[in-house]
Amino acid sequence: MNDRPLTTASLLLERADDDHAALLFEDSRWTWRQFVAESSTRARLLHELRDGDRPFHIGVMLENDPEYLFLIGGAALAGATVVGVNLTRRGGELAEDIRFTDCRIIVTDSASAGRLDGLDLGIDHSRVLVLDSPEYKTMLEEAATRSAPALPTPAAQDPATRLLLLFTSGSTGRPKAVICSTGRLAAIASRRHMDIGRDDVSYSSMPLFHGNAIMACWASTLATGGTFALARRFSASRFVPDLIKFGATYFTYVGRALAYVLARPESADEKATKLRCAFGTEASSVDRHEFHRRFGIMPTESFGSSEGGLSIVRTDDTPEDALGRPQPGLDAVVLDPSTLQECPRARFDASGRLTNAGEAIGELANLTGARLFEGYYKNPGAEAERVRGDIFLTGDLGYRDAEGFFYFAGRSGDKLRVDSENFSSAPIERILTRYPGVRLAAVYAAPDERTGDQVMATLQFPDADDFDAQAFAEFLARQPDLGTKWSPRYVRIVTDVPITATRKIDKARLRTELWMVDDPIFLRPGCSEEYRPMTDRDRGEIRRGFERNKRHALLPAPPASDDFPARRD
Repeated sequence: MNDRPLTTASLLLERADDDHAALLFEDSRWTWRQFVAESSTRARLLHELRDGDRPFHIGVMLENDPEYLFLIGGAALAGATVVGVNLTRRGGELAEDIRFTDCRIIVTDSASAGRLDGLDLGIDHSRVLVLDSPEYKTMLEEAATRSAPALPTPAAQDPATRLLLLFTSGSTGRPKAVICSTGRLAAIASRRHMDIGRDDVSYSSMPLFHGNAIMACWASTLATGGTFALARRFSASRFVPDLIKFGATYFTYVGRALAYVLARPESADEKATKLRCAFGTEASSVDRHEFHRRFGIMPTESFGSSEGGLSIVRTDDTPEDALGRPQPGLDAVVLDPSTLQECPRARFDASGRLTNAGEAIGELANLTGARLFEGYYKNPGAEAERVRGDIFLTGDLGYRDAEGFFYFAGRSGDKLRVDSENFSSAPIERILTRYPGVRLAAVYAAPDERTGDQVMATLQFPDADDFDAQAFAEFLARQPDLGTKWSPRYVRIVTDVPITATRKIDKARLRTELWMVDDPIFLRPGCSEEYRPMTDRDRGEIRRGFERNKRHALLPAPPASDDFPARRD
């Protein structure tokens, strides 16, 4: 085994006789010996269901469930590819994801199977396997009795074999599926991330169709023989009880997860956990410090992506608002994407505001990162946007200070990231133009006061009075292909959308203006599905939220005549 190239299959088989706890889920427990046996059963089942010479791709459309990990293990042993189907997608967009990635089998459950009814999946619906059905249980029982094929298969022993396709978003709305080979996942697992060891219990409630849960949490337990505790879904109310129940020493998060946890009433149990470290992305500095106060550990932040071309991590001397510095061996820079020349270093005034944004902001890149990027499935155009010779371009904007610390400055193109969910504006625009009376729809990212983005839409009507907020909310609720994160938080109503000299919608101007305009602005507060006119009081409260979280630099300056009083409707 040691003479073979490192693969996920080889790491799994090293655990075949290991009786240490591998997986904890609700009230169930599996040792590594049992985990490998379950994975082997899935490998045999997948082999039986293989569709000739067509891509050996299995779409997994599940909430977090042990079956998800058993299927990844089975795919690793069989030389198959797991496609993580994004549960926030709906209707035609969901069907396109499945067809585009050539899924030949879909594994889902009865709670989600109905979403596939009537959709053109590119496969017969008999190849949709329902996890909690008697038929699926029988298939597993029969597969467990078979010995063929020999595991791991030859494809499983090739480090270049695709193991995972993890969806991200493209600037045009076409699906992008990041390739992660079995060798790459094994290499990630072997890095001893955060110094997690065999005695650690790594907890994740982040969705397994994202890279965070797999790459930053589960993978390291595979290499060390540690324990992975899995929650079915994220729940702020269950977070602390889960940490205590499982004895978790480490957890991962993305986006607003910390904010949701900290919104819960403070409890003495928060200091009773065994946590020693946490790792994630996009939490505000205020939330990280508050988490430290309440739980006794400071979460470690990083910048990175499932593409793997660049990773930036915080160090003890990182400025509060900065991302950090690149990991050793990565040639991180900020480039002008049109010239590929390095941008000048950032300069700041006494208040900390960036004074040379026009020249300092560029695209975060790695001069030698192309070798780390395994590509997008069937999307050479999207790959070309990321690779220039040896250079990997992240598609994210940033700047770099004189000491070499990197800062995040937004997202290029039409990308949005809401609650750690990546998507693009084009599919939402197509839906909004269905609304009666809409002449043009522009969707773009507005900064969130704590982390990531919110969806903002500008809608052009012949008459601004044609917009009915209640009817619009009801319209959105009826759209079957509207993703769960896609409903606009802010809606601006105009009779003329601003355009550029080439008569394209001027989204740069819209992003700059946000809601600081005289046009009617409608707000969808919190988790509400209803819209109401935005008031000066709303604007003031939103600005103060940005100031509390030290993100006020992302907002345009308010009009000189507007003091945004605290209580005015």
